[in-house]
Amino acid sequence: MSGLIHSILLAFMSLGYIGIALGLMIEVIPSEIVLAYAGYLVSQGKVTFLGAVIAGTIGGLIAQLFLYWIGQFGGSPFLRKYGKFLFIKERQIDTAEAWFRKYGIGVIFTARFIPVVRHAISIPAGISNMSLRTFMLYTTLAILPWSVLFIYLGQQLAENWANINTLAKPYVQTIAIAAIVITIVYVLYVAIKRKKQ
Repeated sequence: MSGLIHSILLAFMSLGYIGIALGLMIEVIPSEIVLAYAGYLVSQGKVTFLGAVIAGTIGGLIAQLFLYWIGQFGGSPFLRKYGKFLFIKERQIDTAEAWFRKYGIGVIFTARFIPVVRHAISIPAGISNMSLRTFMLYTTLAILPWSVLFIYLGQQLAENWANINTLAKPYVQTIAIAAIVITIVYVLYVAIKRKKQ
């Protein structure tokens, strides 16, 4: 971790719950790192586990709402031009749009656990004017277990929280595979349903 990112992380975390939420809202630092450090703070008794999970979930939801609204009001051309300032690559936008067209709104939940797609899936949801209530529900249901997992792992690692990527790798791979399987089952269900209709 670079000195600059570490300094930003410490600045956020000095704010407690607000810092956890801000760290996830701004997304300058990967969510896994922010949540792992939040877990470290839990291990030190500086924040509670429940409070960290709530702050992480709120921060993650607001970050995705921001992308949803940009997609809704700015559209794909705006994001392709300025997405790099939001740390979103054009490849991520293309993949997310393809997934959304192919799999429908159900992918808002499962895509949160799949690399490349998860950070950009909110964009086509906004472009397609997906119901805000449905979007928030699916997004929250996906962010919540993600927050719980990394805060728990960070708590277990304590002062070794910076090794989160090594410890979390098997969990993330398992979750990603499960998300892909669930997506396939969902697609088959929708296809069969449409065929019957």
